Amino acid sequence: MQPDVSADIADLDTTLKTVEAVVDVEELQTRIRELEDQAASPDLWDNQEHAQHVTSQLAYAQGEMRRLSGLRQRLDDLPIMYELAEAEEGDAASEALAEADAERTALRGDIELLEVRTLLSGEYDQREALVNIRSGAGGIDAADWAEMLMRMYVRWAEKHDYKVEVYDISYAEEAGIKSATFAVKAPYMYGTLSVEQGTHRLVRISPFDNQGRRQTSFAEVEVLPVVETTDHIEIPDTELRVDVFRSSGPGGQSVNTTDSAVRLTHLPTGIVVSCQNEKSQLQNKAAALRVLQAKLLARKKQEERAELDALKSDTGSSWGNQMRSYVLHPYQMVKDLRTELEVNNPSTVLDGNIDRFIESGIRWRMRDTSAE
Repeated sequence: MQPDVSADIADLDTTLKTVEAVVDVEELQTRIRELEDQAASPDLWDNQEHAQHVTSQLAYAQGEMRRLSGLRQRLDDLPIMYELAEAEEGDAASEALAEADAERTALRGDIELLEVRTLLSGEYDQREALVNIRSGAGGIDAADWAEMLMRMYVRWAEKHDYKVEVYDISYAEEAGIKSATFAVKAPYMYGTLSVEQGTHRLVRISPFDNQGRRQTSFAEVEVLPVVETTDHIEIPDTELRVDVFRSSGPGGQSVNTTDSAVRLTHLPTGIVVSCQNEKSQLQNKAAALRVLQAKLLARKKQEERAELDALKSDTGSSWGNQMRSYVLHPYQMVKDLRTELEVNNPSTVLDGNIDRFIESGIRWRMRDTSAE
């Protein structure tokens, strides 16, 4: 094995050991056993909310253990791949060496991706995430773009075995969606996805323009931490207006025939949220209340941050500013405007392969925070 290859493998081993130490593999194994015991309890589902929390935590912990174990096994196998390549001759040796090099490159990317998780140490980073997507300027194209973004995040979650719970979708008249609210139910999702917050811009030939003109569309992504009981966001009934209505959707039997959908208006702030995903009015009201609490918690944190920012002369960029461009015409590119990361294959990004953007966003945020 070449000295530079040996040194690179040793560097990968050091990085992975650091990740394993931060995650605390033994503690993670203990946590899995505890959650498995809770999940096996015969009265688990007597409290549905608690049961969902336990099963979600267990699935996440098991997934983390599989990822760590898989990376460790691949790293242990890597020197063997090089030894086997050296034992081959001719074209077989070249092919085996190329395969080993490709695995080393892929392994570095996967280890660095997991290493980013160790950077998530914010107050709410370990929470589940509540994602709101709203169509912006661009008419029907913007509504279609908002739906494309929602699919991108749902596909990303599915690739990682993270559960997604849709709370509300407001469909546009012709195509796409006006807005959507959904939760990604796994630990550290807020810290992970919060770097996706901001305005996303799409440039393409409009499929809705019979003259085939180029269209620029915008959609806003908002990411909030899911509220927990320890947050103490109390909302008096006198501050709420509750409206019920029939769920709407793309037709068929999925559209409710009863007034089960719920819209909550927080009178002091004017914040409005709705939920129509659940079958009963009571469940929809509970889900809408969780969304409202998350928005109020975020508002509280923004006000606190504004007070701190008022003491500074820094006028840096806002999370609400345009943060990523997706260009499908006249060329193919996705570019993050904060990190300068570019990918020349928008289709794979829109299919949920956004880990590189998330990783670079987290590293950028850490550098930006350290510079303050």
